[in-house]
Amino acid sequence: MRRLPELPSTFTTGQARAAGVHPRDLYAARDDGELVELSRGVFRRVDAPAAAYPDLLAVSLRAPRAVVCLLSAAAVHDLTDEIGMAVQIAVPRRTWPPKLDHPPIEAFVWDPLTFELGLDAVEVAPGEWARIYSPGRTVVDLMRMRHKLGESIAHVALRRYLARRDARVADLMTYAKALDVLGPVRAAVDVLTAS
Repeated sequence: MRRLPELPSTFTTGQARAAGVHPRDLYAARDDGELVELSRGVFRRVDAPAAAYPDLLAVSLRAPRAVVCLLSAAAVHDLTDEIGMAVQIAVPRRTWPPKLDHPPIEAFVWDPLTFELGLDAVEVAPGEWARIYSPGRTVVDLMRMRHKLGESIAHVALRRYLARRDARVADLMTYAKALDVLGPVRAAVDVLTAS
């Protein structure tokens, strides 16, 4: 790693250039097995601790304004057993969705007024974080996208959320009201808490 001084465990080509690393040296380090290319222009040292969510790590560096959402967020928060074919991310309206070859992504363009609502972070690798929606916001987003992603996925996520010690029904209702799905969320919560 002598050619890669003072770079973090995961970094972009731009960060390497700013640190004085010539692209020729960067790609030589990749070819020599010192680096793994997580996505085009995103590299991780092979001697770095294992990343818990390497795809989310790559997406967070390639699209720093994006937020992990829906099924991808539900999987991180243990609200689903579904495995998505792509990392699902949200970007604010009037923003160009990122284009990535790897990992595959599915971008959703959401209202900028509610984009930051329920924003959280997840440690995707030791000391490295990605933006993600909170468990409560994720459940409400699944409820509002239930016709596209499936009613059962939304209801399983809601059931799992309500079974958690840190579940806050008041937060669900706040998110549901702001995202204009208060009726369906309240009805589903009433059904699940009555039984």
